[in-house]
Amino acid sequence: MSSLDASFYFIEDENVPMHVGSVLVFDGPAPSYGDVIRLFLARMDQVPRYRQKVKALPFHVGRPVWVDDDHFNILYHVRHTAVPSPGGEDQLRNLAGRIFAQKLDDSKPMWEAWLVEGLEGGRWAIISKVHHCMIDGVSGSDMLQLILDFRQETVLPEPKEWQPQPQPSTLDLVVDGVRDAIVTPVQHLSALPAVARNVRSFSEIMDFGKSVLGSLPGTARRLVTRAATSLNGPIGPHRRWVWARANLAEIKQIRTAAGGTVNDVILTAITRGFRDLLEKRGELTEGMVVRTMVPVSMRKADQHNELNNRVSAVLVNLPVGEADPVKRLASIRAQMDDLKNSRQAAGADVLTNLSNFAAPTLMALGSRTAMRFPQQILQTVTTNVPGPRIPLYMLGRPLVEMFPYVPIASTIRITVGIFSYLDRFTFGINADFDGVPDVQLLADGIRAGFDEMVALAAEAAERTEAAQKVVDTAPAAKPAPKAAAKPAVKPAAKPVVRKAAPKPRAVRATSKAATNGVKPETTA
Repeated sequence: MSSLDASFYFIEDENVPMHVGSVLVFDGPAPSYGDVIRLFLARMDQVPRYRQKVKALPFHVGRPVWVDDDHFNILYHVRHTAVPSPGGEDQLRNLAGRIFAQKLDDSKPMWEAWLVEGLEGGRWAIISKVHHCMIDGVSGSDMLQLILDFRQETVLPEPKEWQPQPQPSTLDLVVDGVRDAIVTPVQHLSALPAVARNVRSFSEIMDFGKSVLGSLPGTARRLVTRAATSLNGPIGPHRRWVWARANLAEIKQIRTAAGGTVNDVILTAITRGFRDLLEKRGELTEGMVVRTMVPVSMRKADQHNELNNRVSAVLVNLPVGEADPVKRLASIRAQMDDLKNSRQAAGADVLTNLSNFAAPTLMALGSRTAMRFPQQILQTVTTNVPGPRIPLYMLGRPLVEMFPYVPIASTIRITVGIFSYLDRFTFGINADFDGVPDVQLLADGIRAGFDEMVALAAEAAERTEAAQKVVDTAPAAKPAPKAAAKPAVKPAAKPVVRKAAPKPRAVRATSKAATNGVKPETTA
């Protein structure tokens, strides 16, 4: 396991089951239990991890390892149940809440799937749960391809015969663990020159450092802002799980009117939900925030088939003390833009990977201590997993909706998961059963958050349309009279006709002196 995967395994106890899950709702008729079993067996070869279990080493001298389960039985992992017909959403949510509250058996492959019949309208569901140590939100959505198809027609291949690999002895694992504890930090250190070679320039390193350091004042302000710490508290073994819905069209309408991203709008609606919850409890004050951790996938395009965790996280203050939804959206948008510009998610991933240098025993103790130490920094976790935008099918039946389940841990009593499928968004809100008996207020508040922003967007669109009509119907102004145009070029002057000079006459002699024997000159 990686260090992050192992931390999810180490922090689990009887009150903190660390699995993620989902509820998939289909249009009927429901398939037979045997058909579901055959579907899983036909696709099982695509995901070998589903036949592997965790083997922990004594005293955690090495990280836990995955080994084949030589007693693997598909009938244990794929189960069949029903709600009293016709079962509504409350019955399905209550059943899912009870199933999600139960720990997975770590002596077997750590996953389960439940076929649920009896839903109203002839529908049925699949409740799935997979331990967080083997899967994160993004790879979790990839795992749906195990049972879902893009086409309604399904042709199942014949299951291949599977033979488990022999398990290594405990002594071999201990020796490997000790060697790993010594060699792995050295390998990570030796990889640093290669990493340095991949960096384009020293200026790139400086730019990254400046962006992260430059964001520290903003991060510090977010951390010192007074948060709703009444939401924190101890966690028991039971869960309340509710959901809410939204659609892409209304989110686009809000974005057109107020700006921001899809995530900005979603976080603003969640802010309204927490505001309603705190207001009904009489705990809401001006300027109060609910601080949430927002996981960010660091998985590359070519890593979507790897079953491990590649996530980082950023911290965002949900401004529950702000009454104006437009200002709430502006606050969240400014924070998210700052976080993107500072590349804090990448920085957090670097810090997470530094735990690869820790000895497994210290990592186990550190993970458990960190999750059990009372903290008031975070009040919730909000994670958004994008799903497919095209219809999916299971055994020829269309998938209608997907609802996510995100575990709670430490003193964080509430988590919010978001799935997108087709043009719809679904919210799965998980809460401690005893600590948050009013969790439905949060779900209803999220829906109310979208409704109020849609109403404001519609009003803004109406004002814009009315203003445009005024412009279009206003009488056109009369054009000003044109002045007489002056010629740009003066007319040419008439040519002057000059008379030819008279020819000179011949000079005649008028006296004898003038002639005096000389011929007089003449002009030609």
